[in-house]
Amino acid sequence: MTQLQEVSPEQVSKSAGFLPNPPKDLICDPDLIVDRAKLGAALADLCASTQDAKEIRNGVVSLLRDVQKTGRAAIEAGFETRPFNAGPLTRAYTWLTDCMVTTTHHVAITYLHPLATPTEGEKIALFAVGGYGRGEMAPQSDVDLLFLTPYKITPWAESVIESMLYMLWDLRLKVGHSSRTVKDCVRLGGEDFTIRTALLEQRFLAGFAPLGQELPAKLEADLFKGSERQFIEAKLAERDARHVKQGARYVVEPNVKEGKGGLRDLQSLFWIAKYVYHVNDVRELVGLGLFRQEEFELFARAENFLWATRAHLHLLAKRPMEQLSFDMQVMVAERMGYEDKAGRRAVEIFMQEYFRHATAVGDLTRILLTKLEARHAKAPALMERIFKRKRKVKDGYKVIHNRLAIANDKAFLTDKLNILRLFEEGLRTGLLIHPDAMRLVTANLNLIDDAFRKDKQAAKIFLDTLLKHGNPERALRRMNELGVLSAFIPEFEPIVAMMQFNMYHSYTVDEHTIQVISQLTKIEQDMLEEELPLSSSILRQGINRKVMIVALLLHDIGKGREIDHSILGAQIAKKVAPRLGLNKDDCETVEWLVRSHLLMSDVAQKRDLSDPRTIRDFAKAVGSVKRLDLLTVLTVCDIRGVGPNTWNNWKATLIRSLYGLTRTVLEDGMEAINRTNRGAEARKALRKALAGWDPKVVKQETSRHYDAYWQGLPLEAQTVFATLLQDLGDDEIRIDLHPDTDRDATRVLFAIADHPGIFSRLAGALALVGANVVDARTYTTKDGYATAAFWIQDAEGHPYEANRLDRLSRTIHKTLKGEVVTSEAMKSRDVLKKRERAFKVPTTITFDNDGSELYTIIEVDTRDRPGLLFDLTRTLANSNIYIASAVIATYGEQVVDTFYVKDMFGLKFHTESKLKTLEKRLKDAIDKGSERANA
Repeated sequence: MTQLQEVSPEQVSKSAGFLPNPPKDLICDPDLIVDRAKLGAALADLCASTQDAKEIRNGVVSLLRDVQKTGRAAIEAGFETRPFNAGPLTRAYTWLTDCMVTTTHHVAITYLHPLATPTEGEKIALFAVGGYGRGEMAPQSDVDLLFLTPYKITPWAESVIESMLYMLWDLRLKVGHSSRTVKDCVRLGGEDFTIRTALLEQRFLAGFAPLGQELPAKLEADLFKGSERQFIEAKLAERDARHVKQGARYVVEPNVKEGKGGLRDLQSLFWIAKYVYHVNDVRELVGLGLFRQEEFELFARAENFLWATRAHLHLLAKRPMEQLSFDMQVMVAERMGYEDKAGRRAVEIFMQEYFRHATAVGDLTRILLTKLEARHAKAPALMERIFKRKRKVKDGYKVIHNRLAIANDKAFLTDKLNILRLFEEGLRTGLLIHPDAMRLVTANLNLIDDAFRKDKQAAKIFLDTLLKHGNPERALRRMNELGVLSAFIPEFEPIVAMMQFNMYHSYTVDEHTIQVISQLTKIEQDMLEEELPLSSSILRQGINRKVMIVALLLHDIGKGREIDHSILGAQIAKKVAPRLGLNKDDCETVEWLVRSHLLMSDVAQKRDLSDPRTIRDFAKAVGSVKRLDLLTVLTVCDIRGVGPNTWNNWKATLIRSLYGLTRTVLEDGMEAINRTNRGAEARKALRKALAGWDPKVVKQETSRHYDAYWQGLPLEAQTVFATLLQDLGDDEIRIDLHPDTDRDATRVLFAIADHPGIFSRLAGALALVGANVVDARTYTTKDGYATAAFWIQDAEGHPYEANRLDRLSRTIHKTLKGEVVTSEAMKSRDVLKKRERAFKVPTTITFDNDGSELYTIIEVDTRDRPGLLFDLTRTLANSNIYIASAVIATYGEQVVDTFYVKDMFGLKFHTESKLKTLEKRLKDAIDKGSERANA
């Protein structure tokens, strides 16, 4: 956070007449940015050739526009060859801006509004303030100027300011400006901390020298001095509000400037240091004892990386963009020279480095604020002032400013297991750990060696921390940030700050792991009883908590490598679990859970749970109720830990249904859920529901459907279909739309005369109204009608509101009656958003003839887009394939569409040639749709 050296009035006047000297170490040769001699000569010629103010102003703008264009091109070219050299880049943009601003000032006071004998009040001093004053400018940064006058602004000063601003605006600079006296600055700075912060970074550019000296002196004496605590608390409150707005630093599309761990946090540290300790460079904090040398170097690396990232963002967007959106992440990674490596994309490697720097910024913030507390610069927290209850800590610890500190560093290090005990004590007491204690741990990570990792007592302390003191989230996160977790479990290190480049995961892999463990604790503490009745019930009945916590800790530890992460994770778990003190049986269970941690989610979301074969195969894979309980809780925690909006009633319903059916099979055998039994029970339930109907009509209804119908639909849907089918005409379409709140979806039931391709027509109609299909199944009655059930959500993943259902129904009717040509209408709707185009999802198509007794299962794993389901079902229809049901599982930009199908003779597909032909047709349909979506 090095400021540009302030330029004295004497230097300004001597340097090329009016231009400031370039600072040292720019991104390229200064003469390539601004040829001062050439600019000075051209300006002199222009102003000698005319006395017309308009001509001078236009001529100056033309000259500076060329300077600006040339300078920006030179800076960008230099940055392309040195893509991490952020300091030289920001200084170069600042100096280029200085040259343009001081040129307009020189022209305004010398040629446009000259004064032979100015009065005492007709003086003006020009200052850069804010980020520009600090000397740190990104390619699209604003230019913040302060025009300072001795007294109330005069007409002459107004004219100078106006002429300067018009020239700068004509150069398309984003200029923020204020015109004040010194007295105004002190008064307004006292009322507004934003103004005060901008004034803290004022830098004299040109004009009346005495004012250039008076302002900083008056600000220090009349505004800054004695208000340090007030300023710090205002900056910290501002930071906290910003973090709430932007979200945690682990969000996968971070704001480089305003997000947690971003540039604004570093700048806030600098502002506080400058305000309290009067430093102009962060390295001065080392001499003051506030940072160690290695911490300053950490600050410098983080600052450089974040500034470089921000600069590349601006250059790519050609506007002041601060959000690292998915599409920008790919392009920034490429500009910075990252490459694909060891099965990971370049963008993921880049973002992992980004998040590690963001974490470092958080560490530095804690260190500086603690030092401020120790020097009584920062007031104690409000709750601490109200409740001054002393917490009792174990021997070897003490409490400083309500934080857990180490009583004696040397004594602490005599037993290296104290490194782990520190985090357990923090959880036990509920105290935050003092940054000095964290520093001690970080400096002695070398003590965590192989002997430490094999120590049974170390394993016990670690597991006790996770299992005995409530939610271990805070301790785990701090252990992770300080490097303790990856030192104790080296296999964890590769996933630290690892980003998963997709729209499904909201967090880095390590943060996801911590979130998942936190979810388990919340269920155990009965905080989610209403939302998760099944998991809460399982935990109340009792499971092996040690197995559960270790499985959750290790479930994603294999990510980021070329091998399937579940398989690699199981191999890692086989080594790590014994080190953590688990017995042989528990180790085997952990290994199985890690290998199978996606199994229940995949079966629930990608398979038809009404098919008995699905339940039989899953029950066989699980093997016991004990493992089913463990896998169910792990699955729920895993899905909930993906992001704040990932879990919903739809997934909850699927998981509960799969658990209930599987437990029945494990306890009572397959006969308990066979087709005959379930069909008979469903018919009996429908007869009861239609108790007031004509017995003949009820008999007709219970006889017209095949077995699959009775297993695949809930009673409520069967009751509605009974009504829709009554006296249905051959060319009639009947639709029922109903919010299914239990599943977070809108249920759409169609009754229509059966004909080939019906599923595709229905899917197309729903796609045209912007509906996302999450589940669908169609059945043919014995008397030639189709009964199709779709569950849909709107673009935000919610059920349609009741007041939208009538309009939705009318639009679907129109489409099905042929008033809209689906394939043509889809072209304008099947388009990907710009930020989503960066995702590449390989297409995989698999055929399974063993997963269902009656159908071939086609699973299409590919890139999601609005018209995909229509394209796939139309391709199947054109191939004379009957679709019995479709199950749609969406994971951000990835979708898995699973179809249960038969051929035109009601048989499965076994011929290899037919399967290859069908695979080619489906891939062709996907490729053509992708071209359309990306056009």
